[in-house]
Amino acid sequence: MTVSVREVAALAGVSLGTVSNVLNRPDKVAPGTVERVQSAIAQLGFVRNDSARQLRAGRSSTVGLVVLDGGNPFFTDVARGAEDAAMAKGFAVLIGNSDESVERERTYVDLFEERRVAGLLISPAGDDLSRLARLRDQGTAVVLVDRRADEEPFASVSVDDVAGGRLAVEHLVSIGRRRIAFVGGPFGIRQVADRHAGAAAAAQAAGAEVEVLTTKSLSVLEGRRIGEEIQARPASARPDAVFAANDLLAVGLEQAFIMRGSIAVPEEIAIVGYDDIAFAESAVVPLTSVRQPAQDLGRRAFELLTAQVEQGQEIELERVEFTPELVVRQSTVAES
Repeated sequence: MTVSVREVAALAGVSLGTVSNVLNRPDKVAPGTVERVQSAIAQLGFVRNDSARQLRAGRSSTVGLVVLDGGNPFFTDVARGAEDAAMAKGFAVLIGNSDESVERERTYVDLFEERRVAGLLISPAGDDLSRLARLRDQGTAVVLVDRRADEEPFASVSVDDVAGGRLAVEHLVSIGRRRIAFVGGPFGIRQVADRHAGAAAAAQAAGAEVEVLTTKSLSVLEGRRIGEEIQARPASARPDAVFAANDLLAVGLEQAFIMRGSIAVPEEIAIVGYDDIAFAESAVVPLTSVRQPAQDLGRRAFELLTAQVEQGQEIELERVEFTPELVVRQSTVAES
């Protein structure tokens, strides 16, 4: 049976307003009264209804975060950065995994709207942001994470993925590779398309070729599948380098090439990944990768979100873009 505030007030011999002050502003209540109310709370087993309190106040102490792939350590680090910043401000973060699905993303957005979260951090699964626009127009702060907001009316925190794609291919060209495969997909994910655009531009400038091998998801299993397809080709028809749209794909490629012992990395095929997750350095062949500052992305996104919450819709929307960096390891440059 639920214990009400009225029952706490009756047992403590105080008003409802005094109980409310003890729960929310104890510094405004005499110490003896605070002790009496807290004793009544403990005796009755009262648990405050934060949802009701938030509805009355018109503001929640939680924010929602929807990530593209909860199984990708990159997004785990993004969430950690957002959580650390949120806890310091007295907020909690509720996390949803869209699994690169527009339908699942919509389910989480609807859920967070029903919970009246203070704001939403989201890595969109597609380009249709109309649902997010409606949420924003209804007064909920929205910040795009790991996704640049070009002409779209949102604040955003991202990495320059076109520059990241260029870095990867310029490195491969610098070590003498000319037949480069880009492995990634779906291309409806903006980050994938941008990384490919940068790779294609760098290859064209160097007179190199880029073959596109499209994946259904950005997973280790899809990387392994593409790796097996490459292995099945005659040696003369294989690329001499692969740029994978993320590290999970790159790890899958390594597994396919090395576990069967048929393709030497990097001697026959060099591999570059993207994100520089913790697993990259400890892969069978340590992975060269384009590093994103994942925790900084989450932390900065939360800061932009709370600025919107505190200052309202009139705030000038900020679009923060980090610069990626290349971390070179043995998957492209063998130890001498």
